[in-house]
Amino acid sequence: MARRADAERNRARILEAAAEVFGQAGIDVPMSEVARRAGVGIATVMRNFPERERLIEETFAGAMHEYALTAAAAAADPDAWHGFRSFLEYLVRVQSGSRGFNEVLTTMFPGAERLEAERQAALRDFVRLVQKAKAAGRLRADFSPHDLPLFLLATSNVARLGDDAATDRLVAYLLRACAAGPEVPLPPATEPRDLYRALESSSRGRPA
Repeated sequence: MARRADAERNRARILEAAAEVFGQAGIDVPMSEVARRAGVGIATVMRNFPERERLIEETFAGAMHEYALTAAAAAADPDAWHGFRSFLEYLVRVQSGSRGFNEVLTTMFPGAERLEAERQAALRDFVRLVQKAKAAGRLRADFSPHDLPLFLLATSNVARLGDDAATDRLVAYLLRACAAGPEVPLPPATEPRDLYRALESSSRGRPA
């Protein structure tokens, strides 16, 4: 029984260390650094999380669930434009708060079923939000819900600056561009499969 309790404590320490180090330096940090921060050996980390993707999934499962819940709340907002604006502001804020989660939002993890299920749930609610905002006459008619990964990629680097004034200004620009009214027509939307392929390819070649 004591050995099992020790194993659970080690697992909890690894996850706590991963949240700290990934949040500060991103998800490409060597597993040996996670082990050092947790005060355990690398063998203990690898025994609990043989694949980096599994550690990332466990570390950010809660944050990704909150992301999906936030998208659902935005879609349920009676004022669709308020919901759209609030969700966009949330995205930039959460990307600024954790470099690791910023990278999780802009990287596909085909083997991490829980993360990808939450991502797809958020996208479905975002589609619903876009439809409502267009029906209310607040969102430009040629906006595509599949611009969401494009927004994530666009806001990612600015969010990493940690400069609130810069991120607020970017959000204001994006909202102005998305609002219905006299507008310059957009080029054709990027094919969703192309954007998601780009996100997926960014996950390849990560260190173990």
